[in-house]
Amino acid sequence: MAHVKLIDPASSSDAIKPTLDRINGALGVVPNMFKAVANSPAALNSMWGAFGALSGGKLGARLGEEIAVAIANANRCEYCLAVHTALGRKAGASADDIAAAQAGTSADPRSQAALTFVLKLVRDRAAVSDADVAALKAAGFDDEGVVEIIAHAALNLFTNYINVALDVPIDFPAVPLKRVA
Repeated sequence: MAHVKLIDPASSSDAIKPTLDRINGALGVVPNMFKAVANSPAALNSMWGAFGALSGGKLGARLGEEIAVAIANANRCEYCLAVHTALGRKAGASADDIAAAQAGTSADPRSQAALTFVLKLVRDRAAVSDADVAALKAAGFDDEGVVEIIAHAALNLFTNYINVALDVPIDFPAVPLKRVA
């Protein structure tokens, strides 16, 4: 049971109804995470705005979802793992690709560099080195890509924290967490 009320989009206030309607229009449903975040119009608009902005970024949907499942697994966020596994498959990643990303690996060197970086970023609370950034750039990321990877990490930390802290009920097919060394 969620630690906060899940806001019913049909009876939501004028402050959040337009955003919930946009979410429903984009996804065909309002997931429980957004119903929980809707307790704060500012947080809801921030989260939905970040999703919208990053979906148009240069990383692409597939890499964004691979980053999301890696971070979700690292933070033990079963909600985000379920959601981003489904979205990753929709973005063209195979089940094996998503399972590998969940463990922080990829057969693609560019994706591997991004996953290695974001997991270090999360694990070490943003304490990355010049060598870490240089490894991303050597894999083909420019300054825009580096910043966008960090933005994806920040958004995923936000969603992980919401879902874990508030015990948001999972409304996507569940995916087991992986133990990663």
